[in-house]
Amino acid sequence: MIRKFLYIVLFIGLSLTLKGQTSARQQLDKYQDSLVLLGKETINNTNEAERYKATYKMVKILVKALKVPGSFNYGFDSLKTVTIQRSPDNKFKTFTWHVMNDDGSYRYYGTIQMNSPQGLKLFPLVDNTAVLKRPQDTVLTNDKWYGSQYYKIIPVVNSARQPYYVLLGWKGNTPKSTKKVIEILYFKNNKAYFGLPVFDGNKEYAGKNRIIFEYSRQASMILNYNPQEGTIVFDHLAAPDPKLKDKPELYGPDLSYDGLKLLNGRWRYVADLPLKNAPSENDNQYNDPKKPAKGKSERLVP
Repeated sequence: MIRKFLYIVLFIGLSLTLKGQTSARQQLDKYQDSLVLLGKETINNTNEAERYKATYKMVKILVKALKVPGSFNYGFDSLKTVTIQRSPDNKFKTFTWHVMNDDGSYRYYGTIQMNSPQGLKLFPLVDNTAVLKRPQDTVLTNDKWYGSQYYKIIPVVNSARQPYYVLLGWKGNTPKSTKKVIEILYFKNNKAYFGLPVFDGNKEYAGKNRIIFEYSRQASMILNYNPQEGTIVFDHLAAPDPKLKDKPELYGPDLSYDGLKLLNGRWRYVADLPLKNAPSENDNQYNDPKKPAKGKSERLVP
């Protein structure tokens, strides 16, 4: 009798759990459908005010979605206008996207969702790019963020005194130039910080809190991570003429590659790397400087 009673209790409990999971999934599906429609508006609406109106709605709906139990494990696979990255150690996810202004500049939006058993824990990202005078040298918080659209997370949590994550990001900039960013994220005292001087070996990068590349909007740039080599690989950017070295909006790849290699928790500059990334099914998503740029497609891919 007791055993039968326990089976009944277990069955009821399991049924309620599955029902709750199904309900949460249906709720998240509905939120995703709304985000997909609004995301298309942020990209395709020809009216700038309407693009921002859609973005403000997106922010509210995304927060509601992330409040749903189990949302951390929900993929949002249909939401193509938002770049979503999960840290390899499963500690957090980043949600980042952009709005293009009529003048060809950009503003960025996003949040960090922590994988917290205590419930929803978010670090909203507030783009502060417009007022940052020396972004390479500044340590920032999530409410004073150097906006970017992140497409790669590299954890450095075992070999560094302060565990941190490297974020690789795309940053549309102006009608003339694009930027890419090597950002450093770490968590301390229940806060999110951006920027840490972990770069060595090159006077241009040493001591900087983040590395920012700027190049012609008509060009493409590789910035990617090779886990087999423990190296961040990037195109060497150069001016078309030495007399134009002060005009980064004219820079482009010169078909050589430099990198940053992880050594004892720090990233040491290495010049003239052979590009030998392992083949990947995602190779066609990355910029190849030997091929012509694909117009606006770079807006959403690294």
